[in-house]
Amino acid sequence: MTRKIADCRKYPSESNCSLTISGEEDEVVRAATEHAVSVHEHPDGPELREQVRSMLEDEKATV
Repeated sequence: MTRKIADCRKYPSESNCSLTISGEEDEVVRAATEHAVSVHEHPDGPELREQVRSMLEDEKATV
């Protein structure tokens, strides 16, 4: 299964967040959602999870 990545550096924020989260898709969605709520003060809910899921990218394999 392809690992996924969520990278805060790709999205503007007041805190200039540099966090990158990678792992299995469900793990990344869960962790990135928790991060968005606790750090960026987004309201939690199904819409946020779907937004996070839609922004995930495949992690590029390193050799």
